[in-house]
Amino acid sequence: MRSQGAGPGATCSSCCYAEPRGPVQTGGRESGTSATAVTVLGLSAAIRGPVNQGVIGDGLRQTPGVERQWRDPEWLASALSWVDEKLTETGRPRTGEPDQVHVRPWSTVIRVPTAQGPTWFKTNTEELKHEALVALLLAQRVPDRVPPLIAVDVERGWMLMEDGGRRLREVIAEERDMSRWDDILDGAAEIARAMEPDVDRLLAAGVPDLRLAVLPDRYAALVESMDVEQRFRDALPRVREMAEELASYGVTETLQHDDLHDGQVFVRGDRQLILDWGDAVISHPFFTLSVTLEGVVAWGLDDVEKSVDIAPLVARYLRRYDPDRPELADAFPLALRLGWACRAVNTTVAEDPDSTRNRLRMFLDGRVD
Repeated sequence: MRSQGAGPGATCSSCCYAEPRGPVQTGGRESGTSATAVTVLGLSAAIRGPVNQGVIGDGLRQTPGVERQWRDPEWLASALSWVDEKLTETGRPRTGEPDQVHVRPWSTVIRVPTAQGPTWFKTNTEELKHEALVALLLAQRVPDRVPPLIAVDVERGWMLMEDGGRRLREVIAEERDMSRWDDILDGAAEIARAMEPDVDRLLAAGVPDLRLAVLPDRYAALVESMDVEQRFRDALPRVREMAEELASYGVTETLQHDDLHDGQVFVRGDRQLILDWGDAVISHPFFTLSVTLEGVVAWGLDDVEKSVDIAPLVARYLRRYDPDRPELADAFPLALRLGWACRAVNTTVAEDPDSTRNRLRMFLDGRVD
């Protein structure tokens, strides 16, 4: 059964973190079960899960807890002053009280009402503030695939976006139709190609480097730092072999979302918009579909494992990615497996080791028992 959590709320829109579905918790970040209401300067915040106060091994990314700062009245006043300034500049001043809809160990989001509809402010921890640059470049390269960006402060990692619409998870549940995934896969392929020129700039800004040349060493650091079955350590030579084989196809490594599930896509009119790029990495573009296809789409409308044949979707993605290279179909099974190793390595917080272990099982076994 797939995880059915709805993140901060089923109606919460742009920028809000949504707990994933699928055979594993593909987002790997929402592990808390309690919620505490907090009010600061009229801002309500739903705080879920423990704060990460520790430092863990080299295999895991480290995200120190900063909730206290994001609830600090002085910080909130500064952030809202920036928001008000940017909204006024665009002719859509704030019309009501802002609502801090979530505070997490890695980010905070504030809903800001305007006469033209809600807007969303988001910021991340220092380690993840590169998402602001990712959002800026995506808005420039593929504006039809992401929510409109009103303003961004790359240095501070602040983003202000228009509303993204309704979350795909609820839309699909109502429509009882999976066909919207066709357009989403087209978008994923377009984004991969469009962002190729920006790889060096993104790496310099701190987007994690999980390209095939470094992925095996990152995998080794992960499995040595965690309490995992020995077979995952024994798999290191296979990871190296798979990385070398996949590299032989000559696919350009680029920005990939790495957490593209039905809680990260929003429907606005006839457009499917991809949000929440905080987990994005530079790696093989096909890796993004491990979570998307095996973690979500293959489970269909009723959470039945392998109830949807993903082969036509793979073919669609590859045609959009490069219609002149049919041989890339041979690389896809390899990428689908190795993509789970990438997702395991790309762990944000330490409180969710079970999800990391499940991703490792998906890598080796193709399933979680």
